[in-house]
Amino acid sequence: MSLEHLIDAYGYLAILAGTFLEGETILILGGVAAKLGYLDLPWVIVCGFTGSLIGDQLAFLLGRWRGRALLQRRPAWDRRAARVKDVLERHRIPVILGFRFLYGLRNLTPFVLGMTRVPFVQFALFNVVGAALWAGVIGGLGYSLGHAADWLLGDIKRYELEVLAAVAVLGVLGWALHGLLRKRSRRTDVPPRG
Repeated sequence: MSLEHLIDAYGYLAILAGTFLEGETILILGGVAAKLGYLDLPWVIVCGFTGSLIGDQLAFLLGRWRGRALLQRRPAWDRRAARVKDVLERHRIPVILGFRFLYGLRNLTPFVLGMTRVPFVQFALFNVVGAALWAGVIGGLGYSLGHAADWLLGDIKRYELEVLAAVAVLGVLGWALHGLLRKRSRRTDVPPRG
């Protein structure tokens, strides 16, 4: 199975799922794949928009439904949530439109917004606009980076399986390291007994 086949078969689905969960990296890679001719940029942007929009709407609803209880169990989230609430009080609409561009607060912001008095319809309307702006900018950035990737990787077809294997191994190692660091962080967040 070639890299082209994998991207062709699962590229849009990967962008949809990746932007539902996190976002920037997978959408940039989708833009690069579009520049290299594997995907179509408009569909990359549509998938990025859709995944991001659905993920953020669900995070908003989760915050509305169980926000306080979940924050009590995650002290690290509670500190970041306080920062989001502070900014939100002064700049509600700009926050809804632009939170995707704020690294480190992207996933938590719609959750915290759900815990506030922000009406669902207001969040949904501005979230549509923000998701469209974000998907266009980040997908376009990836497409622009595709020029550099094309130049740097030029003859990659000869090594595509090796590159795919290396990327997969690095991805698994990164995921494992992230899990280990999160586990260690949770241990330090627990207050001492006694």
